Amino acid sequence: MNANNKKVKSLSGRKGQQFDAQAFLDSAGIARTVKQLTKTEIVYSQGDAAQSVMYIQDGRVQLSIISAGGKEAVVAILGPGDFFGEGCLAGQPVRMGTATAIAPSVVLVIEKAEMFEVLHEQHDLSDLFITFMLARNIRIEEDLIDQLFNSSEKRLARTLLLLARYGSEDKPHGVLPKVSQETLAEMIGSTRSRVNFFMNKFRKLGFIKYNGGLQINTSLLSVVLHD
Repeated sequence: MNANNKKVKSLSGRKGQQFDAQAFLDSAGIARTVKQLTKTEIVYSQGDAAQSVMYIQDGRVQLSIISAGGKEAVVAILGPGDFFGEGCLAGQPVRMGTATAIAPSVVLVIEKAEMFEVLHEQHDLSDLFITFMLARNIRIEEDLIDQLFNSSEKRLARTLLLLARYGSEDKPHGVLPKVSQETLAEMIGSTRSRVNFFMNKFRKLGFIKYNGGLQINTSLLSVVLHD
């Protein structure tokens, strides 16, 4: 069996099975790097050369963009099983934003050329990646609709539920790692004072509580669904 066949075999699995990052790491001839990141450590900065795709094995990564006027906006907070930096596959020469670890994290870095090759050869990974990109596009559309039509209270409730991964196939997180009110305000396009007001309201209503972290109750869905 040649090296390429070994690589494909080691990555194979049942259809629908989550990408086995460890099998990817163990495959012969794969150009890859594992980054152990501390909290607040930058993965890449806006304007850096876009030469690789990242896959989060553990932890959380925040994606943010700074405008020409110096205003920063948080566009996503990603967790285990998420890809980011995939713009390089679509021809982006530089990073459009900054990726920062907001908790101790483990990130698999896959060189662009290698990612193209493996996506072509390994159908399980290709299926997973396409599914992820479609879900990301749907999320972007939903975020835009949310910003245009929903109140800041609804936007905050939806953001908290998304951070807790409610509605996703993997197990929801009962307790979130600490996310500042400033970050939440940037994500929903509001102010810290408004976020603080609604967080206190959610806590009094039992939708959230602080217990070694921020705990999200599924009853918070009522805020999102209420007309």
